[in-house]
Amino acid sequence: MDKNDTQKNIIERPPVVVVMGHIDHGKSTLLDYIRKTNIVDREAGGITQHISAYEVVHKDENGKDCKITFIDTPGHEAFSKMRERGAKIADIAILIVSAEDSVKPQTIEAYKTIMDNKIPFIVAINKIDKPGANIEKVKMDLAENEIYLENYGGKVPFAEISAIVGTGVDNLLSLILILSEMENFTGNVTENASGFVVETNLDPKRGIEATLVVKNGSLKKGMTIVVEDALCSTRMIENFLGKPINEATFSAPIHLIGFNKIPAIGAEFKSFENKREAEEFAENYKNNKKSVNNTNVNETNKKIIPIILKADVWGSIEAIEKEIEKIKSESALFKVVQKGVGPISESDIKAAAEEAIIIGFNVKGDKSAIELAEKRNIIISFFDIIYKMTEWLAEEMEKRRPKIETTEITGRAKILKTFSRTKERQIVGGKVIEGHINLMGIVKLIRRDNEIGRGKIVNLEKGKTKTSIVEEGTEFGMMLESKIEVAGGDIIEAFSITQK
Repeated sequence: MDKNDTQKNIIERPPVVVVMGHIDHGKSTLLDYIRKTNIVDREAGGITQHISAYEVVHKDENGKDCKITFIDTPGHEAFSKMRERGAKIADIAILIVSAEDSVKPQTIEAYKTIMDNKIPFIVAINKIDKPGANIEKVKMDLAENEIYLENYGGKVPFAEISAIVGTGVDNLLSLILILSEMENFTGNVTENASGFVVETNLDPKRGIEATLVVKNGSLKKGMTIVVEDALCSTRMIENFLGKPINEATFSAPIHLIGFNKIPAIGAEFKSFENKREAEEFAENYKNNKKSVNNTNVNETNKKIIPIILKADVWGSIEAIEKEIEKIKSESALFKVVQKGVGPISESDIKAAAEEAIIIGFNVKGDKSAIELAEKRNIIISFFDIIYKMTEWLAEEMEKRRPKIETTEITGRAKILKTFSRTKERQIVGGKVIEGHINLMGIVKLIRRDNEIGRGKIVNLEKGKTKTSIVEEGTEFGMMLESKIEVAGGDIIEAFSITQK
């Protein structure tokens, strides 16, 4: 193919847009309005916990229908890996900020991700219809964080919107198309499709499925997709609405079913017309990975608490692992020893060590798995909100971690005289030379700097008056319960044991 033919095949492609920002500043609500569907109601706690891709059509200034692909990324701090991945896949970012709450730490975190990935972005100031909205304060707060909007000291385009009622949303979509035109995103229709994995899932009936975004080239039925060493035939291609399609090209979000193993989220995919070429690519990847995968395991004296983790999608597993890493203890360590998507199965229970924690996030357990877990006294814990899971894990860490006992000497006394003895009880007189001694206290018996045994103070008198404590410098009489007979000149040491 000559240079002119190649140029003809390189055409403008729709932008892939990621919406980022603080947890409840309205990302999902904005996308709901744009695509006229609702995902918030299906999310626990109203927080989007999956990443997905959606395609919409918007007319440009000339009335031409233009496609825009949106990637919806979660806003919770736990899902920062997914947000970062969204930014890498995307061409344009929307940084959404609430006109009520203004700039939050997660707003700045999202902004840094955008800058690190060097992608153009638009600020969407949302909730402008709320009574507490203060647009000028948002602009000032953004400027304080070196985000300078157009007509406010900088060049960052912005739109004032209400995602609930749709005010300003058309303007935002128009800004996306203008920015896309300026950036000149292009693709080659004749090349084999390539792009990124956005999400994976294990469907009990359909098998391993994945959502992909095509960034270049064309994908047709009969081709083979490779993601690292995971393979999938394109016998069944679905668009983002779940409808079967025969072909897809750049910027399209697609759904593929039938991977031979779960592909890595965020990984690049390539497509091949020849299946053998695809298998060779996967085999080469596997061999290269083996040669460089000499992972050093850090030795630790900490108690390892194993976790078996099952979740509905791979993105949730990534996020949960990140949160688990934050739970620290000086004497124990959580380690995810097994993970996967789909319900908790009998094989998961069989693989569990005696002390293993089994967690199901947005999944259920098979009946046989639950019955086996009950027989083996293994607890399965189910969660649908991530912070509740981490709170529970922190409590489990405290319960299960080894307790370090420390012994602290609280007092020392010298035996001055011994009196009567009956079986294991002996009456002695002495003087406290350091600290204090207590009634019913356990004491060490020291002779010539060596411990010869232990005893318990069952009666304590000071000046022939019963007491519960004798301080330093004071003489006393006491009844000592011990198998060892003490003698004058022996030392008794009172001590306390604490667990840390």
